[in-house]
Amino acid sequence: MRTSTLVKTAGPFLLLTFVYFIVGFLTTVNGQCQGPLKIAFLSDVTENKNSLATLVSFSFFLGYLLNSSKTGRMIDRLGYKKTLIRSMIVMVMGVAFYLASALCAEYCSDVTIGIGGDMVPIGYFVFLLGSYLMGTSAAMLQVVINPYIAAYPLPGTQAVQRMNFTCAVNSIGTTIAPFFVTGIMFAGVSLDSVSASQLTLPFLVMVLVIAFTTWTTSKANLPDIEGTRENASDKPRRSIWSFRHLKYGVITIFFYVGTEVGVGNNMNLHAMDLMKQGYDWSPALLATLYWGGFLVGRTVSAGLKNVAPRPMLITVTLAAISLMTISLLTENLWLMAAVGLFHSVMWSCIFTLSVDGLKEYTSKASGIFMMGVFGGAVFPVLQGMLADSMGSWQYTWLLPLFCEFVILWYGLMGYRKATKDQII
Repeated sequence: MRTSTLVKTAGPFLLLTFVYFIVGFLTTVNGQCQGPLKIAFLSDVTENKNSLATLVSFSFFLGYLLNSSKTGRMIDRLGYKKTLIRSMIVMVMGVAFYLASALCAEYCSDVTIGIGGDMVPIGYFVFLLGSYLMGTSAAMLQVVINPYIAAYPLPGTQAVQRMNFTCAVNSIGTTIAPFFVTGIMFAGVSLDSVSASQLTLPFLVMVLVIAFTTWTTSKANLPDIEGTRENASDKPRRSIWSFRHLKYGVITIFFYVGTEVGVGNNMNLHAMDLMKQGYDWSPALLATLYWGGFLVGRTVSAGLKNVAPRPMLITVTLAAISLMTISLLTENLWLMAAVGLFHSVMWSCIFTLSVDGLKEYTSKASGIFMMGVFGGAVFPVLQGMLADSMGSWQYTWLLPLFCEFVILWYGLMGYRKATKDQII
């Protein structure tokens, strides 16, 4: 189907936006399980408890590193829809392993694996495998959705607007996910008393819902968009890494997702430690405010027609640096949660700048770009290791703060689109 035909309907755009909602919801559910699973699976661990808890995020984002570029090539070979369906099947498998981890906790609680001087339940490792599959699915889906939405010819909109709208719907999922974890998955139970067996019914329902969504999506119409992927029979004229703005964009998104996930997930672990010291913090409320800031920021920015992504990126990064610095010095986690408002549009800005003008290289570039999301695995774990070694979370926030300065560098100096014939 030709691109000109696509403007007659918003159906494909809305379908992928809904799938993006699911991605946001499940990504945050995975991250928000760090805290409860630290109690449910790791309560008897005496060493490296924070490091093991943050491995949930590490496993999730490892899927991005190992599978993103493959998905870009898959789009070139199979097209957007077939790749989308395969991605959703992997998502069903990921939630099925979540369910299996809960069943292990319920029926195989005595089966453990030794790590150092600690014995860790087998269900914890099954959950890590599910987390890896869920991250793989999220990576594949975003490799499909991002270039499609950016190139979709919706009248009266710019690429960064469409990206921000889709990301705003994604943020609805990330905003409600913390309450889903605390209010449904672990409903009516204090944090110190949670058990992994409580996950059985919620994960069973999620498997059935996502399987049904995958089936209905396979029946939907999702036409291709010309000029966004290479013909499998054509030999590439240049290396995808020759585009300077993409290359530095991948590096930047590595640091961006590192700080985004570090704040979103580790802020809860910081709050839990402060609660042990007698401070009154609500991890679920902090997470909801943080991810809710994404929803507000993306919704507002989706209505801005005349704001270019580069100055937007510079402005919000400066604001995030200011808030994070004050929060670090005062140990005020409400200010840290407010950083979400400024993190909200960074993804759209960085992606739009990174694929600017790439045309038939866009789908492959999307796969390369998503490899950078592995930063979400690296920095939260490093921060958890620092917390274990320092005995406090307070100054570990210097690590996410450093990531913010890398993002600022890309906006100020890193982005410079290559000319048509320029190989860098």
